[in-house]
Amino acid sequence: MPSPRTVLDEVERESESTEEFSSSTEGLSITMSPLQAPLKQRSPLQRISSFLRSPFNQKGRKGNEFLSIREKQQPSLRCFSFEEIANATNNFHPENIVGRGGYSEVYKGDLEDGQAIAVKSLARDNTDERKEREFLGELGIIGHVNHPNTASLVGCCVENGLYLIFNFYPNGTLSSALHGKRSKSLEWRVRYNIALGIAKGLHYLHKRCKHRIIHRDIKASNVLLGPNYEPQISDFGLAKWLPSKWTHHAVIPIEGTFGYLAPEYFMHGIVDEKTDVFAFGVLLLEIITGRRPVDSSRQNLLLWARPLMESGNVNELVDPRLGGRYDMDQMHRLLLTVSYCVRQSTILRPSMTEVLHILSHGHDSEVTRNWRMPESTPETEEMDDYSMFFGYELPSDLFLEDI
Repeated sequence: MPSPRTVLDEVERESESTEEFSSSTEGLSITMSPLQAPLKQRSPLQRISSFLRSPFNQKGRKGNEFLSIREKQQPSLRCFSFEEIANATNNFHPENIVGRGGYSEVYKGDLEDGQAIAVKSLARDNTDERKEREFLGELGIIGHVNHPNTASLVGCCVENGLYLIFNFYPNGTLSSALHGKRSKSLEWRVRYNIALGIAKGLHYLHKRCKHRIIHRDIKASNVLLGPNYEPQISDFGLAKWLPSKWTHHAVIPIEGTFGYLAPEYFMHGIVDEKTDVFAFGVLLLEIITGRRPVDSSRQNLLLWARPLMESGNVNELVDPRLGGRYDMDQMHRLLLTVSYCVRQSTILRPSMTEVLHILSHGHDSEVTRNWRMPESTPETEEMDDYSMFFGYELPSDLFLEDI
């Protein structure tokens, strides 16, 4: 397996060969830990710092006058020593594992000053060089993401492997809050605020960064819940950035989570902002119903909910644990948003700017009042057939707990 230095060299060469990546010298500062020895010339830390030269800075994007203080002020990243994170996680003890992904593990830890952190590392049995590159790609993207509804990167470590350090939140993920056996049901006010916060985070990624960032894996388990249940979009391992002149990415292989995959991505590998919009629509339905996107009987949530939405049977649709306690106007806003977001054709889905308007104003939204459905074509009618996309056989080894 190649060393972190080898992977960093390759990523740096790729970034230097791309005009969009090397167009700016504005970047993040990385603060060395006092426990760490001075680095030699062209160390992995310096290579990471070079890689982080910002293609994602805010300059040049519209609407920057509306950015919050946190969005405008880029944080300083700290470079941790391996000794620090090993001590914090009790030498990466299995009892401190709080999450696992396709190629990574997340450990809870406590620094000497009492700060709770989450340490994300490549899985120890990983031998896939592409996964290492994706891990570095996540560092390159999330290092320039700065919004109240996106996860905060505290720093990184490049000793004895590759590690990303985040703030740790004891409320866990939206998935555990909705589906965890020990979790009490989220009340409606909290659910609605979570939905609105996720929408704001996605709008920031699509519209406020210098290059549009497509997350590609929006799902309940990738939404962290802060101390007051404020949502933070996390796990940028599959994220892609789009230069201003690009309309989409063509991605192979297809990666993501069953139940959230947009049809154009699943069938053709096409990725753009509407990929995240579709997944967001599924996630909204998950928040409303309390059901997983694919349940234990492998029933698809959209297929189950579609007739209830068309008939207006809200009571049958809503999570029974709410006991009927919800705001009907807010419920209608969410359901209206879902109906737009999960359309099979990308041209029929709204942008996240339009989604925010719908969530905030519902049927009174200017977007809703002025919405004009494009003329149907044989292609769009075919794409609107849910059976084309949702009729696929799920892999037999799919773990529903990971959805």
